[in-house]
Amino acid sequence: MSHPVRNRIGRVIYPVVRRAARSYIAGPELNDALVSARALAVQGRASTLAFWDETGTEPADVLNACLESLQALQAETFDGYLSVKAPSLQYSCAAFQRIVDKCQCKKTRLHFDSLGPDSVDPTWKLIGDLLSGYAQISCTLPGRWKRSQNDADWAIERGLGVRVVKGQWTDPAMPRFDPHKGFLEVIERLAGRAPFVAVATHNPSLAEPALARLLKAGTPCELELLFGLPSNAVLRIAAKMGVRTRVYVPYGYGWLPYSLSQASKNPMILFWMLKDALFKKSIEGI
Repeated sequence: MSHPVRNRIGRVIYPVVRRAARSYIAGPELNDALVSARALAVQGRASTLAFWDETGTEPADVLNACLESLQALQAETFDGYLSVKAPSLQYSCAAFQRIVDKCQCKKTRLHFDSLGPDSVDPTWKLIGDLLSGYAQISCTLPGRWKRSQNDADWAIERGLGVRVVKGQWTDPAMPRFDPHKGFLEVIERLAGRAPFVAVATHNPSLAEPALARLLKAGTPCELELLFGLPSNAVLRIAAKMGVRTRVYVPYGYGWLPYSLSQASKNPMILFWMLKDALFKKSIEGI
């Protein structure tokens, strides 16, 4: 963790936020993620495994982590796939071809996470290059970006499964674009046209109408949740609607620096993390 970020957060608050941030990854090692995924499988939930690298991690190390994750996934009996971040491997087609070759063994799905707006076009190019040799690829579309409407058409034309999120990065062309409205607009664009859609939200007011629209259109879908976040309300919705639930299970070291740098820019993130950490501490004290 860089000293400037730590100084902005504050020496007193930093340890509390650090503790809270650890709640949202399975742990630093692959085995931590596997243990969590196995426990989720017992509860009837599928998993997505994702290695979260920290800034400065060598691409070769990220590649090795992805290949190890795939090998482990393919040895398990639970329903799981691998999520990757194209910038972490510098959009290298050669590196991703090695991942695709490993995916081929058991037709494991390879999913591309969404990052900043500047990562979209090179990620789409990479996916396009890989699709000629492997079809089990899916991508993420953020409702926060106006361009996601056209990107949905791009994904549909190529037969890609899609995960829809609200998104963390604002649209540089439309910084005030409503992510709630955009989320449902992307769902509408995909309904009846995409081969598969994951509704990735913990917000009941988004999850219910999104799943209802997809089910009405006959589009295969599931609810996807982030490990560690409160989920009882949306889990009830998924159960009521008969929709399968998947949990995105990250492991590694990347979450803490990201969460602290975001908290330094957005005080509400800091408030949320502090409240969560203090709540967990009060529960432990009972």
